[in-house]
Amino acid sequence: MAYKTLQVQREGPAAVVTFNRPDKRNAFNTEMKEEVLTALREAGQDAAVRGVVFSGGSKIFSAGQDLNEARAAGTATEVLEMLMSWQKLLGAIEDLSKPVFAAVEGTCMTGGLEFALACDIRIAAEDAAFSITSSRIGTVPGAGATVRLPRLIGESKAMEMIFGAEPVDAAEALRIGLVGHIAPKGQTIAKAVGMIRVYERRGPLSLALAKRAIRRGMQMDQRSALDYETFLVSTVYGTEDRREGISAFLEKREPHFKGR
Repeated sequence: MAYKTLQVQREGPAAVVTFNRPDKRNAFNTEMKEEVLTALREAGQDAAVRGVVFSGGSKIFSAGQDLNEARAAGTATEVLEMLMSWQKLLGAIEDLSKPVFAAVEGTCMTGGLEFALACDIRIAAEDAAFSITSSRIGTVPGAGATVRLPRLIGESKAMEMIFGAEPVDAAEALRIGLVGHIAPKGQTIAKAVGMIRVYERRGPLSLALAKRAIRRGMQMDQRSALDYETFLVSTVYGTEDRREGISAFLEKREPHFKGR
C-alpha cells in the first residue's frame, strides 16, 4: 500500500513504520491513525514479519493528537469519536500477536507518549524526552495515560508527570521503568531490530500467547490471571511448534517453528 503519512519498510524480520508528518511534528490526524491501523494489519498477516517498530525519525517521535482536528471537534459526539479512534488504534497495538516497539528519538509528548505506552517495548535515544502536557492546556490525557502510565511506573510517578507536565529525560525514564532500554542517538531502530532478530528464533505462537497472557492478566485478579495462563499453556501444548521445540532441545539442534 502507498502511505501518505507513514514510511513503511522491512528490515529483516521487522516492519519499521516511521511517522511522516514532519511539518505537524508527527501529530496524529484521522488519516495517520487509519494508516497505522493498516500497517499493523499488514504486519499481522505477514508471517515473515516477527515484530513491528514505530519511529518518528531523528527529531521527534510524535506530538500526539493533531490539535487542529481536536479544536474542530465542537460537539460531545465529535469529541467521543476522536477519543474512540485512539482506543481503536492503541487497542490494535496491544492485540497484535507480534511484539511492537516504540523507538523514541527526541520529543515524545502526550498522545505520542500514550501511543508509546501501548507498545510492548520502549527504547529511548539518549536525547529522548517524555511528557504528558494536557494540564498545560486545561485538559486531561485522553488516549490512555491515566490508565497505562500508573500501571507501568506507579501511581505517584504517573501523577507527578501528569500534574506537572514537565519532561522526563531518557535516564529518568529508564530509572522509573518508562522505557526498557537506552540507545545512542540514531540507533533506536537498530536496537529494536536486533531484539526482533532474537525473537525470530523463538516460537511465534509462544510469543503471541505470552503477550496475550500478560496483557489480559494485568487486567485480572491474580487467581483469574493464573487460570487464564493455565488455559493458554494447555492450548500451546497441543501445537506443532511445541512438539518441534521440545524435540529440537532434546536433539540439541535449532528448532524450526512454523507458527502451527
